[in-house]
Amino acid sequence: MDGLAKFNQERWEELAEANVQYSRPALDLTKKSARQMVDSRGVMGDPAGKDVLCLAGGGGQQSAAFALLGANVTVLDLSETQLRRDRHAAEHYGFTIRAVQGDMRDLSCFGDDSFDIVWHAHSLNFVPDTRPVFDEVRRVIRPGGLYHLHYWNPFAQGIQDTEWDERGYPLRDPYVDGHEFTGDHMMWEVGDGRGGAKLIRGPREFRHALSTVVNGLIARGFVILGIWEDDTDADPEAKPGTWRHFQYTLPPWLVLWAVYRPRSPIATCGG
Repeated sequence: MDGLAKFNQERWEELAEANVQYSRPALDLTKKSARQMVDSRGVMGDPAGKDVLCLAGGGGQQSAAFALLGANVTVLDLSETQLRRDRHAAEHYGFTIRAVQGDMRDLSCFGDDSFDIVWHAHSLNFVPDTRPVFDEVRRVIRPGGLYHLHYWNPFAQGIQDTEWDERGYPLRDPYVDGHEFTGDHMMWEVGDGRGGAKLIRGPREFRHALSTVVNGLIARGFVILGIWEDDTDADPEAKPGTWRHFQYTLPPWLVLWAVYRPRSPIATCGG
């Protein structure tokens, strides 16, 4: 584990201990809500009996949803606390999952062609280079397998919702692939459960250009099935300078689904 992974691991341990939203196990799922959680676009089909890797996706949310839908679930995450939440959720529902501590850039603990679905939670932006991640995903996914990716909309990343200037939200950081964000962007606001909140330093974050992601996947034999903007909490009536208004102005995340077809002729395109 290199210095970046160790730093981000420490940050996620503190965030999870503080009960950040992404570390709260989903303990009230139904099959309907489980499917909505992992396949709101209706792309995936039936995952029952399939081997699923929840990549860098600890916290007891997506792993629980896939297990409830009948999949054979493996979850990999840097944070042992996050993985404990997955084990807790599995015990709650009476399922068995495999929880592995590790770095998304090194999946050597898994064999080639191990998974039918790789469901990549919002974590790609915690590494500066997409290539080792995509190389590993290509190796462990089976031909015809599906890859789900949720990551920062690179056009929105680094813009603060609190910086509304009566005209819009200002751009400050360069649109450069691999650019690392610093300053206020490193601080995460975590509710304390009593109506208040505290600021905790988050993991290191990097920008990944849309072209880098799309062309990188195409070059590795993936066929893009769709890309969607994710503005889950957008509200046109929200007050400017708030997170919900920001989402209405500029969707902060992208969702991508791709299928791995290694013999596709377009696999030679991109970089």
